[in-house]
Amino acid sequence: MIRPATNFETQMDGEDRAAIVYRVHQRLLQEVDLSSLEKRSPEEARVAIEASVRSIVADVAGVADMAGLYGDAKEAVIKAVVDEAVGFGPIQPLVDDPTISEVMVNAPGEVYFERDGVIHAAEARFNDEAHILRIVERIIAPLGRRVDESSPYVDARLPDGSRVNVMIPPLIPRSPTITIRKFRPERHTIEDLVQNETFSQEAVEFIGARIEQRKNIVISGGTGTGKTTVLNALSAFIPEAERIITIEDPIELKLQQRHVVAMEARPANIEGRNAVSQRELVRNALRMRPDRIIVGEVRGQEAFDMMQAMNTGHEGSMTTVHANSARDALSRIENMVLMAGLDLPIRAIREQMASALHLLVHLSRSRDGRRTVTSISETAGLEDETVVLRELFKLDAAGRLAPVVDGTPR
Repeated sequence: MIRPATNFETQMDGEDRAAIVYRVHQRLLQEVDLSSLEKRSPEEARVAIEASVRSIVADVAGVADMAGLYGDAKEAVIKAVVDEAVGFGPIQPLVDDPTISEVMVNAPGEVYFERDGVIHAAEARFNDEAHILRIVERIIAPLGRRVDESSPYVDARLPDGSRVNVMIPPLIPRSPTITIRKFRPERHTIEDLVQNETFSQEAVEFIGARIEQRKNIVISGGTGTGKTTVLNALSAFIPEAERIITIEDPIELKLQQRHVVAMEARPANIEGRNAVSQRELVRNALRMRPDRIIVGEVRGQEAFDMMQAMNTGHEGSMTTVHANSARDALSRIENMVLMAGLDLPIRAIREQMASALHLLVHLSRSRDGRRTVTSISETAGLEDETVVLRELFKLDAAGRLAPVVDGTPR
């Protein structure tokens, strides 16, 4: 005899499941002191909680509205309760999914994720704003950070390397928000980038030769265009014998060379002290006998020190910058140098830029999520106090990155 599906099974992702998860979780809180698990490793804590949850579920299985709780439905509830107790709650499955690159919580009923460069609405839901704040506390407490009215936002790195940003009211009046940019342990090689058409083979051979010739390179693009991925892949052209110093906030690069010293900027502590900026790290890197300095992303005053390094014996250095075009990248770097508070004339700054920045690689992301290098340009001195950019590669009519001859890709 085929038993008809229960209401629970037919609406496993709806209100019934949420209600059952809530009931089991409440009983777990009554029977287990979760604070006693703080001294255990995350894996040990999860195993202990799962055993308690299974015991509770077995005990309530005979209750009328829980009679359909078995098989996959039962396992789904157990996982949801464990995630609620020691994980990231409703968004834990999204965090665990290796195909998802970003998780965004805008409000209790508005959760989104990014996969292959495209944003999708998620089925995950929080009960209310207090529920979001509980998960926020679980995320940032192990990092020694806090979020409250005096510090209404946090930007931090999770133990696995993922980046997390949290903002709470009144900065965002409607609801606390969580944005997690997940760390991807797998790294794209330059061959991968050619295969997925981010680069053309001809462009790779050109830029690889320039890296070996110790040309300084800036990789520009908007958010999520793959700047760090490209920087990481191109670093494979750096000779193994060279000493490389990387400076990031937070650490994302995973270079293939052995002689690499990775440095990470540090935010201020709860008292607002002991911050270490990227500029301080760039200055310190100059005393560490680097052959090349790689700044994961230049954001502020360190732009001046980075260019000084490029112009004083550390050729072959690389960095990334947020910009909408190669020309905009130069403008942004110029503005960052001005932020350093140095009383330098604009012409002097642009002369340094023209001398220090040899190649600019620009990336864009199309509406379908595809990330592509759209141009490779070189600086060619100053003309009427303007840095001259000469485009060497750009997309042709077929969308292929091709060398430019007489202003036209060939």
